[in-house]
Amino acid sequence: MPTLWEKWMYAWETRLTTRDTNRIVRPLEWGIEWTRNWPQVNGNFPKNPADLDDVRAERYFHELNQRIVADSDRFFGYDTPSDFRLEERLPELFPTNVRQQRQLAKLEQQARRGKLKPVPFLRFTSPVRTPYPENDVVNARWFPALDRAGKPSKKAVIVLPQWNADAFSHNALCKVMNRYGVSALRLSKPYHDIRRPAEIERSDYAVSSNVGRTMDSCRQAVCDIRCCLDWLEMQGCERYGILGTSLGSCYAFIASAHDARIEVNAFNHASTYFGDVVWTGQSTRHIRAALEDVMDPDRLRQVWLAISPTSYMRKFAAHRKKVLVVYSKYDLTFLREFSEQVVALFKQHQLDFKAVALPCGHYTVGEIPFKFIDGWHLGSFIYSAFKQLEIG
Repeated sequence: MPTLWEKWMYAWETRLTTRDTNRIVRPLEWGIEWTRNWPQVNGNFPKNPADLDDVRAERYFHELNQRIVADSDRFFGYDTPSDFRLEERLPELFPTNVRQQRQLAKLEQQARRGKLKPVPFLRFTSPVRTPYPENDVVNARWFPALDRAGKPSKKAVIVLPQWNADAFSHNALCKVMNRYGVSALRLSKPYHDIRRPAEIERSDYAVSSNVGRTMDSCRQAVCDIRCCLDWLEMQGCERYGILGTSLGSCYAFIASAHDARIEVNAFNHASTYFGDVVWTGQSTRHIRAALEDVMDPDRLRQVWLAISPTSYMRKFAAHRKKVLVVYSKYDLTFLREFSEQVVALFKQHQLDFKAVALPCGHYTVGEIPFKFIDGWHLGSFIYSAFKQLEIG
């Protein structure tokens, strides 16, 4: 029988996952046109992709996913951008819901009073191109830190917030990193905040019922992360970490699996298969509604196999990594069983990791007191992991 705490927590979590009213059920789109320039297509792009029925389109993606997983270094490969630049501007919120709109009004008032100051943002052109020019200019707020000697820190962490995060989300975590002497680069994921096309209210194009676009968004995010590492190297950084939350955790894991430079890994929520989360999560009910007339969970898992962390577990384990995974016992978005499967795989691959299970849910982890507990685990782990690497 569920305890009173479980009942209360599930009810609270459900309220938080259902309060937004601007989730849109869009029809299933295979999005084969998004695959045209992927390395594994290799000239085999269908002549008339719009003419493929559901059976043939699904078969196309199943086969393509298998080729990508077998040759993922090329899929997530990239050319280093030549236009890295720091841009000073006032921070903006880019809200995705009514609650954030209220916060936006307060920030605009602060800006009018001169209480907001310009801050540095790293900008460059993404190596992965999309039909949306605003999305293809990468944006990452820069939080530089000094070491104990007062010199620029040689340690840096890339921070990726959750799906549909506003542009202020996780800025506090970056400031925590700075207190530990670690610089932070808070990356705006594809289709998020300043990169979000004007035609959408939420960051729907990052995860949606468009199969090809969802995969392309992951590919772009991973390549953008690796480009950020290149820029950090140019700033004199020598040790690198990554902190990803929810969707950001998925992107962070895949990037780390393909880039040995990332030694410190903090995954705030974790799961195995991308399709499993979309099919079972409360916050993706509107996507499942578009898919379930054509798909089932097993087939969806195969359609998005190439953007699933479990596909790259062996590749991840091949590099020296220090890992923290924080998950929630009452999570209705990344179900607890999926997080525990991640922990079991970490054990199976004998990774140097620590697992923390919080007594809350996916959304309630952002509420008091859980956000402070979560932040303490993330910050202290990253500090201690870098320190251990320095000792040897």
